[in-house]
Amino acid sequence: MRPDLAGATGYIRNSWYVAGLSEDFGRSLTPVTLLEDEIVITRDTRGALIALEDACPHRKLPLSRGTLEGDHVVCGYHGLTFDGTGECVIAPTQLDNPPRRAGVHAYPTEERWGFVWLWMGDVALADPATIIDIPHFNDPTWGLTPRGSMEMACHYLYIVDNLLDPSHVAWVHLSSFAGAGTDDRPLHIEELENGVIVSRWIADEPAPPYYTDMLPFGSTVDRKQHYECRLPSTAINMSVYTPAGEGGRDKPLSPNAFVNINYTFITPVDATTTRYYWVQHRNMHGQDQAISERMFKGAKMAFQEDKDVLEHVQKGMAKRKGGYLNLGLDAGAVRFRNQVAKAIAREAKEH
Repeated sequence: MRPDLAGATGYIRNSWYVAGLSEDFGRSLTPVTLLEDEIVITRDTRGALIALEDACPHRKLPLSRGTLEGDHVVCGYHGLTFDGTGECVIAPTQLDNPPRRAGVHAYPTEERWGFVWLWMGDVALADPATIIDIPHFNDPTWGLTPRGSMEMACHYLYIVDNLLDPSHVAWVHLSSFAGAGTDDRPLHIEELENGVIVSRWIADEPAPPYYTDMLPFGSTVDRKQHYECRLPSTAINMSVYTPAGEGGRDKPLSPNAFVNINYTFITPVDATTTRYYWVQHRNMHGQDQAISERMFKGAKMAFQEDKDVLEHVQKGMAKRKGGYLNLGLDAGAVRFRNQVAKAIAREAKEH
């Protein structure tokens, strides 16, 4: 039987991952799991984030079962007390002889774009400047949907495979993103230093149902599917629509183009569970909240369709008795998986 697809073992550690929406974390001890690390997240009295290893060093009781006192996390077993850096500042049962190795790991944190990000690798390498930029995020002429989150019972790279595959929309998303040409038009693949782009232009065809009412130039369009994934697991799926005749790979972007960008942040929980976060950003209808809500609901429905498929893919691949095969449409995903595998091996060697 063929081995699992590349990148299936281990994780890229020296990267930022989304742990949740900003509003998911307040003055309580919230347990989360990222990359198989159990972490507790809270906020101090100033609202700053604290993220600690969720295990007291004494007998590994989760700190999330303890209490929050001021800016300190107190273990619920014997009161070992930790500050936001993970240092044990109080050991009530031995005040005169505090344990020397009582600290816990503290994860660097950052809030950006309405999400909480954790750095999962070498603390000395944590640089907030490497978090993905979202141009026009605060531009009122651009529309912004609500942020969403979903859990999927599958390996995170199956989700990445899906988000580097423009063709699946022709079968999985019949009522939303499907449309003429999404099943058989040629794909263009570009490999980046830290990711892969799979794209194609579909000329002079009807727009899919999801977009028809938003386009100011009629329903017959040139359409670009831009599917991009960047290490470790961020997807940028861009849909571009122009009046027929104004689109094409060798043409500059039409000033009449409608552009919608879906930013997806994929966080591995463990080998079979993934958290999936997203926000959509468009260059028209900036203040139209009804469109934003409709787009959010439509995207969530489509992502639920992906979830249903990918959870069955996880089960099917896990229990397979024979091999599997790759299709031509998997070329971008295979390249990305190879990048992931090389990054994991490089970190292991450097460590």
